[in-house]
Amino acid sequence: MAPRPYKLGRRQASTDETRARIVDAARALLADDERAAQFTIDAIAERAGVARMTVYYQFASKRGVLEALFDSLANRGLMPHLAPIFHEPDPRRALDGLIRAFAAFWNGDRAVLRRARALAALDREFAASIHARDELRRGHLRSLLERIYIKGPPRNTPIGTAIDVLHMLTSFETFDALVREGRTSDDAIGLVRRLAASLLD
Repeated sequence: MAPRPYKLGRRQASTDETRARIVDAARALLADDERAAQFTIDAIAERAGVARMTVYYQFASKRGVLEALFDSLANRGLMPHLAPIFHEPDPRRALDGLIRAFAAFWNGDRAVLRRARALAALDREFAASIHARDELRRGHLRSLLERIYIKGPPRNTPIGTAIDVLHMLTSFETFDALVREGRTSDDAIGLVRRLAASLLD
């Protein structure tokens, strides 16, 4: 006899709840000043109140947990701002929107993102996950710049150079450095937009 639908639904709900607890535990661990450097499967399992094998069963590896955490952060703090950009017909306005979208994302959970990126210097799994996410941002920039350059490329800025510079300007590290110097998020956005405009004019 096949399992009844309500049993399957309850099982899925339980699985989803466990995954959410593990992802929340991973985020809380990175937000913890004293324990962020001890980001291990064992530490995540302890924080989530599950067995370490449960973490492996749900995510297969520490990188799997990281990917789920980054997905969770992006779905909450980035995609609502980024989605309208893909429907903006004017590529320069879309670029302004992308700058604002990533600034809002970087500002939403700065402590967690800063620690994740700091740990990337010591941990290959962190480095691989963050590099993959950064390359997605580079891909968005490339798509927008290709549309801008078709309409009329800047005289002195090759598109490859423009992509590299804008990738740097829209990075977490640039945003974090700007606001650490006492600027507001809007101040940082305005500065990056002006620099982007001067690069492309």
